Amino acid sequence: MVDWRMQRVNNGGVSLAVFEVAGSATSADDRHRPTVLLVHGWPDTHHLWTHVAPALAADNHVVAYDCRGFGQSDRPDGDAAYRLEALADDLFAVADAVSPDRPVHVIGHDWGSVQAWEAVTRPGAEDRIASFVSVSGPNLDQLGTWARQKLRRPTPRNLGHAAAQVGSSAYTVFFQLPVLPRMFFGVAGSAAVWREFLHRVEGTPRDRVIVGDTLRQDMVSGLRLYRANIRAKLIDPRTRSTLVPTLELVNERDIALRPAIFDDTYQYAQRLWRRSTPTGHWLPYTNPDHLVRSASDFIATQAARSTPDIAARMDRTRVFGAPHALSGKLAVITGAGSGIGRETAFALAEQGCELVVADIDLTRADETARQSKALGAQATAYEVDVADVEAVTEFATRVRDRHGTPDLVVNNAGIGLAGGALAATDDQVDRLLDVNLRGVISGSRAFGRQMVERGIGGHIVNVASAAAFTPQRSLGLYAASKAGVLLFSESLRAELGEHRIGVSAICPGIVDTNIVGATPIAGLQADDEDAERRRLDGLYRRRGFTPDRVARAIVDAIVHNKAVVPVTPEAAIGYRIYRFAPWLSRIAARRKVTG
Repeated sequence: MVDWRMQRVNNGGVSLAVFEVAGSATSADDRHRPTVLLVHGWPDTHHLWTHVAPALAADNHVVAYDCRGFGQSDRPDGDAAYRLEALADDLFAVADAVSPDRPVHVIGHDWGSVQAWEAVTRPGAEDRIASFVSVSGPNLDQLGTWARQKLRRPTPRNLGHAAAQVGSSAYTVFFQLPVLPRMFFGVAGSAAVWREFLHRVEGTPRDRVIVGDTLRQDMVSGLRLYRANIRAKLIDPRTRSTLVPTLELVNERDIALRPAIFDDTYQYAQRLWRRSTPTGHWLPYTNPDHLVRSASDFIATQAARSTPDIAARMDRTRVFGAPHALSGKLAVITGAGSGIGRETAFALAEQGCELVVADIDLTRADETARQSKALGAQATAYEVDVADVEAVTEFATRVRDRHGTPDLVVNNAGIGLAGGALAATDDQVDRLLDVNLRGVISGSRAFGRQMVERGIGGHIVNVASAAAFTPQRSLGLYAASKAGVLLFSESLRAELGEHRIGVSAICPGIVDTNIVGATPIAGLQADDEDAERRRLDGLYRRRGFTPDRVARAIVDAIVHNKAVVPVTPEAAIGYRIYRFAPWLSRIAARRKVTG
């Protein structure tokens, strides 16, 4: 538990209970450390920050307060006392009391973020607020403008976004009714019920939800926030911009707020950073470590205390325009020196990702990184042989230590082997399976463990092949390696689903890459093997399906969390034949393709 030290701050006759973490950089020698002001929402109190405040207090002077109407603060009568203007006045009053000489760094959650938006958009706010971390709480004026714009341009996409948010916000209509919500929370507003609700909605461990003795009162009193502000702001939005550096933590699984409502924030914040993760609404309870890491990095950067690694992490989340679906995410790609891997790097660079590109040929990986930087992405190249399990493990550790845990991993590195299974050498078989199958397993395991430990989800893409479900007499060994990738990916998806980690198997058919030119053909003499490779390479080139199209399918699979993606037309057809008429696949498999 946190050792809170309480004081009182008065604002316009309203007494606010303000809590300072005891020993959190409060000595005279430590006053140079930033003051971090934590602002809660409904129906919480300062107890919301129980798992966040101690970690922040290691490097900061940490203060929280019970907003008016909650906890140990006064509960003025009437709805007018709970308008955002009054709440912003409270925030400034607390800031002046706890840090009179220096601006504070604000972290707001839910209605705490909503009222902080009101504060940071006031003229001159940047003189008193050094930075703002917004969690699950929009600027209501911006939200009203966003809704109006969607309805003025009633495209299917706009209407879909608006309808999704209306559905998520339906509870606010009930909250504004005069009698029923008071009666409801008067009966159901117990700590046990609240803990069970958060556990069922977000999977929050019940013992992590810390509430005060005033929870039932807070639920009822806090309803005034909804009645005093929502209708007025949505009917007559008056958007204003802010000069305060702002980090927006977007929770993709937020029960109340759809991610799309934050897409226009960049228009109102001159300096905006954004981090989007598959997390839920009550981040301070459910994923406090993620909130602490994100806020600490941001505050350190704004307070000029960041290291080069922190600065690099923050750079990738900086927003200069409308965000992409994968903006700010860290992506690792193996086999990135050419073909599908290189094009995937370019596609993710265009999405605003930071890239870690790996290949057995460092020169080619460097070239991919250089071209990705030309697209505006941060990119770092590494040399890795994915067939070496120890090397993959060391690579994953280096990535975590230097860049952080990746959000996306694309296990793309692969080699080919054609010809008869009986004609192949043991060395050829071992190398094929070590790269194509064991390499994918090693990468998935090493980075998957990191994602699970971090606790905020992620996505793993394993590049298989249409050969995984189209048996061929001339590609039996290659097909076996890729079938292993496919079934491993499906199984891993089931295993990691509870951790919000998606797994996709990408299954291209005939794609014009350089893999054919390097593919051994077992059972042929050297001259015949060269001639056969040239013939197959020409066939692939004439097919004309380029790797950039596979890269687009990979991005789509990540965004929409697809399980199995047959990419080319022949792959899609082969997948369905193998599922619904496998005897046709067996007949086709007898045809000799090579040799």
